[in-house]
Amino acid sequence: MTENARALDIKNLHVKVEAREILKGVNLTVRPGEVHAIMGPNGSGKSTLAYTLMGHPGYQVTEGEVLVDGVNVTEMEPSERAKEGIFLAFQYPHSIPGVTMANFLRTAVNSVRETPMPPREFRATMIEKMKLLRMNQEFGGRYVNEGFSGGEKKRAEILQMAMLEPKYAVLDETDSGLDVDALRIVADGVNALLSQDRGVLVITHYQRLLNYIQPHFVHVLVGGKIVLEGGPELAHEVDRTGYEQFEPQPATV
Repeated sequence: MTENARALDIKNLHVKVEAREILKGVNLTVRPGEVHAIMGPNGSGKSTLAYTLMGHPGYQVTEGEVLVDGVNVTEMEPSERAKEGIFLAFQYPHSIPGVTMANFLRTAVNSVRETPMPPREFRATMIEKMKLLRMNQEFGGRYVNEGFSGGEKKRAEILQMAMLEPKYAVLDETDSGLDVDALRIVADGVNALLSQDRGVLVITHYQRLLNYIQPHFVHVLVGGKIVLEGGPELAHEVDRTGYEQFEPQPATV
């Protein structure tokens, strides 16, 4: 495969939830080494796009396709997409009482590998990633998201990303519910994982996250369509002017 063929390609994506069309022809290409940001108001389809990319069964693709490095994943199960290199950090991570972070991570890592990672190698890798993210090793012994603060839940998502080493990471409103200090810590973790081999799609409502995770490209999603694209400066423009300018205007009589 040539370097130019490596990309997360979203082509003319139309998606329904139940009987309602949410995405209405989204086109977007994320290449390794690039950070893209999708901004939009509530109800614009941002989270729908994230869940569709990961293969959530409640989201029906009615037209278009999603490709990972040329492989069509549109009909694949979430586990198959993970093996192809897609990762989703959830806006609202769920708790899993009784399952430690270490056991959860080991199961996740082995599910995307051809052969299981030996226990000693897994532990060494987990400790290495925790150090990179400035996390206490005791974190691995806690139950997944059980009693975690908002910031700890988001850091747990970033630790999963570090362990799985995806080709393309989708971060669905990672800044949701975080105070300034927690936001900075999570953003530092994401920045530590940026590389020329990984594309990142940051989905956010506000510009403030993009002060810490610098995007190369910004896309404004309104009404299920990308209505404007640009560089980092576009995020500041949207923060200053709001989304109302992009909303469909009512017909006049």
